[in-house]
Amino acid sequence: MGYSGTTEVRRERTRAERLTEGLTVALASVLSFGLMAGPAVVWGTTSWHLVTDTGSSAFSRLSAPVIFLALVALPLVLARVVFRLGRRKGRERLTAAVPAVLTLLGASAVTFAALCLIFVYAD
Repeated sequence: MGYSGTTEVRRERTRAERLTEGLTVALASVLSFGLMAGPAVVWGTTSWHLVTDTGSSAFSRLSAPVIFLALVALPLVLARVVFRLGRRKGRERLTAAVPAVLTLLGASAVTFAALCLIFVYAD
């Protein structure tokens, strides 16, 4: 009986492909963390004001920082899930990182838009 298994042939990627993937990861990471800086600053200042403010209720002291923390953490959690799924499929780290970082960028943009909507309609 002979070996009837499939043989996987891995194509070596060129330097240009690796460079393009690396630049995509770097640029999307910078943009996403720039977008996440806004919600992080709002989370920090809101938490500080709610903790030090004497007129706020215990529920608002807890709920507002938790909501803003969820807005900041959600893009990171989604990007991690996408990255781990890419690694399970047998992809290289950089190849799996591209969809993960693009997910991080998209989720950061959605988070930033949600924060803008909260500011506009919070009155």
